[in-house]
Amino acid sequence: MKVFVTGATGWVGSAVIQELLDAGHEILGLARSEDGADTLRQRGIAVHRGDLSDLDVLAAGARACDGVIHTAFIHDFKDFNAAGETDRRAIEAMGEAMAGSGKPLITTSGSALLPHGRVGTENDAPDPAGPAQHRTASEQLTLALAARDVRSTLVRLPPSVHGDGDYGFAPRLVDIARAKGVSAYIGEGNNRWPAVHRFDAARLYRLVLEHGTAGARYHAIGEQGVATREIAEVIGKGLGVPIVSLAAEEALEHFGFLARFFGADCPASSAQTREQLGWQPAGQGLIEDLAQHYLRD
Repeated sequence: MKVFVTGATGWVGSAVIQELLDAGHEILGLARSEDGADTLRQRGIAVHRGDLSDLDVLAAGARACDGVIHTAFIHDFKDFNAAGETDRRAIEAMGEAMAGSGKPLITTSGSALLPHGRVGTENDAPDPAGPAQHRTASEQLTLALAARDVRSTLVRLPPSVHGDGDYGFAPRLVDIARAKGVSAYIGEGNNRWPAVHRFDAARLYRLVLEHGTAGARYHAIGEQGVATREIAEVIGKGLGVPIVSLAAEEALEHFGFLARFFGADCPASSAQTREQLGWQPAGQGLIEDLAQHYLRD
């Protein structure tokens, strides 16, 4: 297929591109800057200039290709709602361009949207009272497009999509521990984070592109739930700093905006995804990855 990929130079999107190329697919990559465009050209990838606010550009990219993988998102921690609305409108524009075509449209969401305190599954809808409502409308729109003859599907990513070169949540925890001189967890540290290796997630996107069912939700969950205390312990040991528990009221000062995420108990399952698509994560687990890649000087 010729596949339009948004977020083509991002952490997940760049891995998706490599997975698609290795499988023989052709890529049209969205690039919002000339530096991003150059990066894509160096990999032999056709460039489509624009960003998530350029709705006509997004629609044109979707029309020009046999399918779309949408991994781009504006990670604006100061205004989640605006970022979510930009995402929804982008999906709307691409979906409208693909209506009646039967082409695959894969959008990206997060497992942390699901109700906390229990293992989330592919069948679960986002928690209406949860903290991540900025992506709920995008989920609903994606699933609704299946009724318009778009093979629309969701891939939910966990809070930690890890691997060498990561610049997401896990390295921020390492940076905080270095700066504060302690590696902390909240309360007893029993709350759980699901995780997946970046290359395992990329392989799932390809499988969904090739074999996904319209209107389905898929979970890119390699590990159902890693206790945050275990994460803090491997960071503390690796950096040689004390490992401490913080009360909930101390977490915001210590972790900043990350306290909201690091304090969540949001385990998730990918049992149905594995059964339906034959997806088997093979990459390192989060703890092993932290010890090997994240704690180097």
